[in-house]
Amino acid sequence: MTDAHLSLRKQGLREVPASVWTRTDLETLVLSENELSEVSAGIGRLKRLRMLDLGHNRLTAVPDTLGDLDGLADFLYLHDNRLIALPSSLGRLTRLRYLNIGENAFDALPEAVTRMAGLVELRATDNHLTSLPESIDRLSRLRELHLRNNALTSLPDAIGGLRALRQLDLRGNPLTSLPAAIADLERLEKLDLRWVTTLEPPAWFADLEARGCLIYR
Repeated sequence: MTDAHLSLRKQGLREVPASVWTRTDLETLVLSENELSEVSAGIGRLKRLRMLDLGHNRLTAVPDTLGDLDGLADFLYLHDNRLIALPSSLGRLTRLRYLNIGENAFDALPEAVTRMAGLVELRATDNHLTSLPESIDRLSRLRELHLRNNALTSLPDAIGGLRALRQLDLRGNPLTSLPAAIADLERLEKLDLRWVTTLEPPAWFADLEARGCLIYR
C-alpha cells in the first residue's frame, strides 16, 4: 500500500519535483517553508487531496487547477506568501472547511473565498483588506473569522448572515463603526477588538455581553 501522505517541508525547494504530480494517491501534501515562487498546473491531478499546505513560500499566484481539487475538504494553507488575488476557480472548493490566506498582500477578500460554502474557519490576518464584500454572508457555516491587522474601517451589514459565527477577531484594524447586525449573531462567543483605538463602543455591546459574549478591547 502506498503512503498517501507526503511532506517536503523545509527542503529549500525552488520548484516542486515533477514526480509529485504523478502521485494521484496523495491525501495530504505539505510544501511549506520552501522558496517556491510558483506551483505547476499539474497539481490539479491530485484529486484525492484532503489537505494542502503551501504556506511560507514566495508565491505570487496559484494555478487555476487548484479549483479542480474537489476532494479538498480539510485544510488549505496559503499563508505567508505574496498573493494579491486568487483564481475564481477556487470557488469550486465547496467542501473545504479551513482556509488560511493570512500574511499576503490582499487588499480585497477574493470573491472565490465567499463561494467556499463549507468553510468553518477563515484566516485572513495581516493583509491590506479595506472592506469585506456583501457576499460574505454566503459563508453560513463559518464559526471563526480572523481579520487581525488589516485596514478595515467598517464591516458590511451582511456580516449578520454568518449565523454560525462564534469568534470574530478584528484586532489591530482602524475601525470607526460596526454594524448592529453583529448583535444578532446568537452564537457569537468572542469579539476581539484589542489594539483598536478608533472605535466608540456602540450601545449594543452591552446586549452582547449580557448574553455571555466576551468582548476584548
